[in-house]
Amino acid sequence: MTRKLTGRVVRVCVCGDEGAGKSSLITSLVKDVFVTTKIQPVLPQITIPPSIGTPENVTTTIVDTSALPHERTNLNKEIRKCNVILLVYSDHYSYERVALFWMPHFRSLGVNVPVVLCANKSDLSGNVSTAKVVEDEMLPLMVEFKEVDSCIRTSAKEHHNINEVFFLCQKAVTHPIAPLYDSKESTLKPAAVAALKRVFYLCDTDQDGYLSDKEVYAFQTKCFGKPLGEEDLSNIKQIVSKSSPDCVTDQGINGQGFLLLNKFFAEKGRHETIWIILRTFHYTDSLSLKESFLHPRFDVPPHSSAELSPAGYRFFVDLFLLFDKDNDGGLNPSELAALFSPTPGLPPSWLDSSFPSSTVRNESNDITLQGWLAQWSMTTFTSPATTLAYLAYLGFEPSEPRSTTTSALQLTKPRKRRKRPGRVERNVLHAYVLGGSSAGKSSLLDSFLARPFSPTYHPTIKPRTAVNSVELPGGKQCYLILEELGELEEAVLENKAKLDACDVLVYAYDSSDPDSFSHICELRQKHPHLNDLPALYVALKADRDRTMQRAEIQPEEYTGALGMSKPVHVSVTWESISELFVTIAEAAVWPSTGFPKSEEEEVDRTNLYIALGAVVCAGAAFVAIWRKVGIPGLTGGGGGQ
Repeated sequence: MTRKLTGRVVRVCVCGDEGAGKSSLITSLVKDVFVTTKIQPVLPQITIPPSIGTPENVTTTIVDTSALPHERTNLNKEIRKCNVILLVYSDHYSYERVALFWMPHFRSLGVNVPVVLCANKSDLSGNVSTAKVVEDEMLPLMVEFKEVDSCIRTSAKEHHNINEVFFLCQKAVTHPIAPLYDSKESTLKPAAVAALKRVFYLCDTDQDGYLSDKEVYAFQTKCFGKPLGEEDLSNIKQIVSKSSPDCVTDQGINGQGFLLLNKFFAEKGRHETIWIILRTFHYTDSLSLKESFLHPRFDVPPHSSAELSPAGYRFFVDLFLLFDKDNDGGLNPSELAALFSPTPGLPPSWLDSSFPSSTVRNESNDITLQGWLAQWSMTTFTSPATTLAYLAYLGFEPSEPRSTTTSALQLTKPRKRRKRPGRVERNVLHAYVLGGSSAGKSSLLDSFLARPFSPTYHPTIKPRTAVNSVELPGGKQCYLILEELGELEEAVLENKAKLDACDVLVYAYDSSDPDSFSHICELRQKHPHLNDLPALYVALKADRDRTMQRAEIQPEEYTGALGMSKPVHVSVTWESISELFVTIAEAAVWPSTGFPKSEEEEVDRTNLYIALGAVVCAGAAFVAIWRKVGIPGLTGGGGGQ
């Protein structure tokens, strides 16, 4: 059972054999002098408020205990409640009891808290040096019991290390060494190494593999809030160079050198320095990133969607340019691996969409800047929580100090009444491509990504997406997501939430296959609620001989009866295919153009009502003025009768 630091209170349970000097240590701390008079066997609980030297500004509660058998129940209760145990011994017998009774007893209670080992009454040990006590008594216990966080010699009588022993107790909770350093192996633990590597990645702003002097100065200011002197920087380089000369060059300190420096801090008992670094970069005591940092609250209201803000696009552009080391306009696999090194890897949704085949690549199959931004636009649209998490992993820093990663995202205006004429204010648009097997849907998606046409037919089993930028008339750019549903078509078309997120349906059929269009007719008949979505009809494979469809009504007549535009005849082998994608995007931006029109289209009389209201108000005002002041030629009062 691990007790977390809650309410910023460190609870210290002072344990040890009778006569070890537990109560004397507490009394000396409180009164600042050694009390010669007899004190009660077990002192009442005391609480010490935060002071200037207190780590993390915590309140400290100190609980005295008794080792007598009849007090065992109370002892166990206090051990279970504490954050840290101060285990005191003062002679050979009480020292032997540390390994034979106390440490096994703590383990039997199932507690997992740090133990500070205290060799008290050092004034009675004669001329025995501290180094010998550490080597002969303390180190063997630290090797045997991982719970032992630190050791110290004290004397209540001489007031030696009294403040220091309780400071160690505080620090064992606020800056624990156990998650960071393996004292038996003399190495940093894997989780600490992973966290520190990410810190190095984020501080190496030019990604050259070294922390330059400028980057070290920035790192120092960010973590500790004060500048680093040139002499201090020189000392740091000497420490690293002494351990490994290759880790320090004219370029700066490399990643291995950064790890060696933190290992040095751990070995010298300066692990609070490591914790300050890690907590600056949002790490918890378990060396995971804070949940509130990875997943800040970001609610997307109904009928709205999430998009990258200008700051978000700028961040991802800068990231792409930083890692395109060969300046070829594409991120190759090694460059992508380096970019995602401080993250858990590619987002799961990217793997599901077979990234990078879901977006734009160059001749070398490396993702381009256009494809990179399109992929993140799609990710933000489909899963803003994923984008927020990766913004945190990759080091996005808001322009405002109190802002979060949510400043890299923005919400669109709600899209409620799609049948009403008007423009949808969205920059990321989503279209489902529906149609029967071998209609040419996959080839359409390939063409959207400028992939060469392949005549080989491969049935689509699981959903497939393609995302790319489209330039609308007038020069405005948007991102269009085309999704082919595969065998999940029926399930998706019955999912209201999925359909609500879709901007337009693309009904695609093979104009050279007589049985292709009937699938669309059956689909619409089976799912009449699809009439609530704007749609576009596309006749693919127009480069082949057109054939009559084996359907009750031909496509042109079918769409004409609905009052919609005729199917767009196109082939993925034609250069004009790009115009189709603009048409799809336009149908999403102007959704009212993509609905079936009945003979008596419902008229939106809102403007008429507003105009009539204005006329009525003007008439009322006119009458009021006329009655008050009169208008020449209209007042009644005429001739003398």
